[in-house]
Amino acid sequence: MTLDCIALARSLPAWEAGDTSSVRDTLAVSVRRLAAAGADFFACPDNTAHVALEQPGTDFDLPGLHIAEVVARQGALDGRQRVGVIGTKHTMDGPVYPRALAARGIAAELPGKADREMLNQIIVDELVNGVFTERSRRKCVRVIERLAARGCDAVALVCTEIPLLVPPASSPLPALDSTRLLARAAFEVAVGQRATPQWRGGPAAK
Repeated sequence: MTLDCIALARSLPAWEAGDTSSVRDTLAVSVRRLAAAGADFFACPDNTAHVALEQPGTDFDLPGLHIAEVVARQGALDGRQRVGVIGTKHTMDGPVYPRALAARGIAAELPGKADREMLNQIIVDELVNGVFTERSRRKCVRVIERLAARGCDAVALVCTEIPLLVPPASSPLPALDSTRLLARAAFEVAVGQRATPQWRGGPAAK
């Protein structure tokens, strides 16, 4: 197992400018390094990064597990029909999860605009800086409660840090923890319990 990370600071200006193609180019460098190190496939635990990974471009040097496809697959196995999605503004406003869930016959439900802005602020200002407060936990729980009131039968926690703030046991809805689901899928591929992925960029579900 080999890890590679290019500091977010390098691509943050491109994110803010909406230049996801440039972000994709940066992520492709990491995939190239992993291929050179002898990896057979890659798994990117950053949900937001998949907005860029889905952009058109040259195939990546390795096939990869698509995090939203992993989450959607588990949702389907669990019999979910309407899943709330909470993460960064890029993830919540983007097509990655609605498309992946729809491909499995699952409706995606997003928090309201004010809730999306509040969640993104908590993630960017607090969670990524290692700040976890009871006040923010209660705010996130209330967002999940509102999603439940709108008919969701599960919530996808699609930001790496959110399950640290709201553990699945504290969630008002059954939780699909993208980080843990991706880690499990990667292990299953590595030990031959799951087929090697074929995705090399672009939308996983079309």
